[in-house]
Formats: sequence, C-alpha cells, structure tokens
Amino acid sequence: MLTVLASVDGVVRKESSIDPAWLAPDSPVTFWADLSKPTSEEARLLRSLFHFHELAVEDALSQSHHPKVESYGAFLYVILHGIAFEAAKHRFATRDTDFFVGPHYLVTVHDGTSRSIATMRDICARNEHVLEDGPAGLLHRIVDTMVDNYLPEIEKLADRLEHIEHRVFDDPRDNLVRPILSLKRDVASMRRVLLPQRDVIGRLARREFSVITEQLSYRFRDVYDQMVRLTDESMLFHDRLSSLLDAHVTSISTRLNQVMKVLTVIATIFMPLTVLTGMWGMNVPLPAFPGGDEMQFWWIVALMAVTTGSMLWLFRLRRWM
Repeated sequence: MLTVLASVDGVVRKESSIDPAWLAPDSPVTFWADLSKPTSEEARLLRSLFHFHELAVEDALSQSHHPKVESYGAFLYVILHGIAFEAAKHRFATRDTDFFVGPHYLVTVHDGTSRSIATMRDICARNEHVLEDGPAGLLHRIVDTMVDNYLPEIEKLADRLEHIEHRVFDDPRDNLVRPILSLKRDVASMRRVLLPQRDVIGRLARREFSVITEQLSYRFRDVYDQMVRLTDESMLFHDRLSSLLDAHVTSISTRLNQVMKVLTVIATIFMPLTVLTGMWGMNVPLPAFPGGDEMQFWWIVALMAVTTGSMLWLFRLRRWM
C-alpha cells in the first residue's frame, strides 16, 4: 500500500499518488512516500519514477538484510531494523525498514508491521512542522522512535533474566538449562541487530553524508548514545547468562555428587551385610553362636548392626560423609 504525505506551502496533505514534478531539483514540495507491503506495481515506482539504483531496489524488496547505510550520490540508502518480542514463540523478531533519503523526499519500504512508521504517519498528519523539518529530519524522528521501541523489549529481557536468576539460586533443583539457553539465544539475536545498527547511526552522526546537516548530526549523536548504552546492556546480559549457566551446571554437578556419595555409602554398607547373609544362608554346617537355635537369628542381626555402625563411624571419622 502506498501512502503519500506532502508538505505544500506549509500544509500537509495526504495524496493518492506522487506527482513527478515533485522530484524536480527546484521543487518546493517535501513529501514522504511510504510503501507498506508494496505490490509489484508500487515496487516499480522505485525504478521508473525515482530511478533508484538497481542494487538498492533489490535490497529494499528482499526480506532481510543487515543494517547498513550507503550513498548513491543523488540519494542516501539506509536499512534499519525494528524489533518486537513474540511472546508466543519466546523470541525476538526483527524486521527491515528501508529508507531512501533524497533532497526533498523520503521513501520508506517495509512489511507493514513497523510501529515506528505507523506512529510517525499519525504525527505527520497532525503536525505540519514535522515534514517541514526535511527528509533527513523525518528520518531522524523515525529512527529515534525505533530505538525507543527497543527499551521495553530489553526491559522484558531483564525481567526474564532476573526471574531465572532467582530460580537458579532459590530453587536449584529445577533443570533450567533450556530456559537459560533460550534467553541466551534472544540476547544473541538482539546483539546481532544492535551492533551493526549502532554503526549505521554512528555514521549518520558523523556527518559523512551531505543530506545530514550539522544540527541533525547532533540529534543523531543522541540516538547513537542510546544505541551504545543498549549494546553495552546486551553484552552485560550475555556475560550474566554465561555466568548463570556455569553456576547452574555447577549446582547440578554438586547435587549429582551428593546423590552419588549417598548411593555409594549405601552400597558399601550393604556389601558386608550381603556377605553375612550369604554365608549363613548356605545349606552347610556353620559355627553356631551361643544360646541355641532360636538365638542364631538375633546374633546375625546384632553382627550386621555392629558392622553397619562401625562402617558409618569410620566414614564420619574420615569425613567421607
């Protein structure tokens, strides 16, 4: 679906199509063309109307690419990722948003799920000054909104991490390897998006491109600082999860050793008892204890009790238990 917002003489209007005259170098119109799930006919506008480079158009129409920024002379091409946590699947989903930034136009291409684009469309329709800020200014507002959307998702990660930490130390009997590895996978996915995206925003903040003015570079620098903080948090999450996994595996090994020690003590104690019961259970004459036939059973029981007590005393003396 194609949505066009054009600023003409300070008034923002929603148009159904793009006037080719708007693309003239001296055009007074600033406009934003948003392509949401573009059809084949709408996608052809990128080539036939805007004359974007074939490689940039191919990247924009494909499903997934790493964040990047490239200058094609007449326009700037930027790929950034929006983020959303899919609770049903317990994983992060990242979706491309492609930007074509020209002298007085901004073209965005996405799959229709971008919250930042939807929010900014509503803001532009209500506030004329947003489009008057220029295409690069509009790009900054969208990017800033995208980065703001990362914060609640990262807070959800932090909550999951704290919950698992409490379970590891408060109830170590649970097997938490799968939840820890699942969370670690989400953190790794977040880092794969944050690191290249941070570099892209850093390049926009350094004024490498003519469409970014000095004032805009300061605004992009503020967004870059947020990205640096988020990246640092993702690295901290990764380190905490690695330590948490080591602690949990160590706890499991310790519990296993305790169980094995108890089972070994029980097996060791029953070895001489098995010998005694085997010897006196044979159908051959054996030395008899005093007291007659009715006392033989109790003599055997007493001998077994003394043997068990002696072994337990020896184990405790050597601190084996």
